[in-house]
Amino acid sequence: MTRQRKTPHGEVVRAIGVLTSGGDSPGMNAAIRAIARRAYSKGCRAVGFKWGFRGLMDGDTIELESRTVGGILDRGGTFLGTSRSKEFATEAGQRRALATLERVGVDGLVVIGGDGSLAGAHALAAAGLHVVGVPATIDNDVGGTDSTIGFDTALNTVLDAMYRIRDTASALDRVFVVEVMGRTSGQLALTAAVAGGADLVVIPEIPWDEKEAGRVTAEGRRNGKMHTLVVVAEGAASGDEVARLLSAYVPDMDVKVSVLGHLQRGGNPTGIDRLIASQMGAEAVDLLLDGMTDVMVGTDGTNLQTVSLSFAASQKSAINPELYKLCQVLAL
Repeated sequence: MTRQRKTPHGEVVRAIGVLTSGGDSPGMNAAIRAIARRAYSKGCRAVGFKWGFRGLMDGDTIELESRTVGGILDRGGTFLGTSRSKEFATEAGQRRALATLERVGVDGLVVIGGDGSLAGAHALAAAGLHVVGVPATIDNDVGGTDSTIGFDTALNTVLDAMYRIRDTASALDRVFVVEVMGRTSGQLALTAAVAGGADLVVIPEIPWDEKEAGRVTAEGRRNGKMHTLVVVAEGAASGDEVARLLSAYVPDMDVKVSVLGHLQRGGNPTGIDRLIASQMGAEAVDLLLDGMTDVMVGTDGTNLQTVSLSFAASQKSAINPELYKLCQVLAL
């Protein structure tokens, strides 16, 4: 017998769909698990779409029973798979997606991903579908939320790498430039720089002064520092570029570059990421069943909040300039 539930507005919700889109983030699986089990507890089917919006257009589905999502809470990545689809950005692609949803009987959809994915969710909501977004990106740059799924895990991955690099930097009296992810946002780089004791940080939001950076590096050497750590967000400059410029100011020091790359996306999610993913996933289902659409679940401190998908997809969370100043002070 098909489970059904009516929203306060009278629509029958037979099934809630879920997909993960864009770059993978640790904790996505915890959100999928929460969505499936919350839907089941409310008398609804849960349907997963594989490979993001591509699978939504192609009808690549999996029934998410309670046991189907067992054992995925602490796994990194996303067991549904993810992708970036140019076709979905077209009207034809979105019509294909809506046709799939109608064919498989899905009345509400949860989209888990970053700003591009949330923009796709907003497009479906504009076409009349009940859609709720859940923010998941290691960049932590989505508007309307203090935390995104995956950020805390990525931060701890970067910190672990920095501690290891610091050991060898001190042993050999070196400058190390650590390049981290963040094409348009310095949230990860800045937070890692403060928490990891970096001497300098280079982020897209604040133009960096190479002469001042060179002066700080040279002064640290004169003051007896055994190493210098510089964290660079990839969107501000490449690690090689920063290393080349710094070398001119400390020609007697060996300047090395470490590009962390995609290892920042992997690994088991931290407890914090599992917690917020579970809370957001369950809340997304509740919002759909309450008749809400075109919104994203976000956090305000430790509390959940909702913002419009259009706001979430178009606004970047701003860095804290006081944190940038603190990094400079703590590096003395």
